[in-house]
Amino acid sequence: MQSHEVDYTINGDDIQYVEIELDPQEVVMAEPGSMMYMKEEIAMETVFGDGSHQSDNSFLGKMFSAGKRVLTGENLFMTAYKNQGYGKSHVSFAAPMPGKIIPIDLRAYQNKVICQKDSFLCAAKGVQVGIEFNRKIGVGLFGGEGFIMQKLEGDGMVFANAGGTIKKMQLRQEQTLKVDTGCLVAFTGGVQYDIEMVKGIKNALFGGEGLFLATLRGPGTVWIQSLPFSRMADRIISSAPKMGGKSRGEGSILGGLGDIVMGDNNF
Repeated sequence: MQSHEVDYTINGDDIQYVEIELDPQEVVMAEPGSMMYMKEEIAMETVFGDGSHQSDNSFLGKMFSAGKRVLTGENLFMTAYKNQGYGKSHVSFAAPMPGKIIPIDLRAYQNKVICQKDSFLCAAKGVQVGIEFNRKIGVGLFGGEGFIMQKLEGDGMVFANAGGTIKKMQLRQEQTLKVDTGCLVAFTGGVQYDIEMVKGIKNALFGGEGLFLATLRGPGTVWIQSLPFSRMADRIISSAPKMGGKSRGEGSILGGLGDIVMGDNNF
């Protein structure tokens, strides 16, 4: 299925949103709950799966599309936004965490990009959001994303979200890059992905990077994020007073008494 051609503008710096410009009858598909605002000409409809099977009435096709999303940990449904007006109109989608939105034209990457779960934000209608199995046991057990990752296929625009700052790297033939498993956002279909154990017992136990690293071998393109959401969440949880962290009033003259007065202590 040929994807709809959409124009876009990415706004913001550290917490971005993408504004999609739709011609009459054009459609963009997005994750539920990601819409920031839409103009009155835009009609919203909840559909099974990624919407790529909505042009026919095949119930099995729609269920298969939805089932693929469940396997990658996503919602059964996606939301379609269609311009029902007579002129151009706009709808915007916001990233769910501090970081960047990555625009990817699948035509520039042989119509296929593989990405981590939860990174997909929205795409032109016609793009298929499927699953990519990695049959290597090391990747399945220790790769962070398991045997299954998201596979984005088609000839349209895709928008992915990632945490912190994004590094885009072009790998030459047989060039190898080692990445923290949580920092890997996406890579093109020609890149080989594997997992290797950190060398050295001191590095493994006290290096702070975990026991395993992702190994990426070119040729192809790789996108890396500086702040995985899981890493940020772990820091927030570990700093919470109930989890043994220090309270935010630690610099106060009153200390814990000040927390009680200001209402920060829960009994």
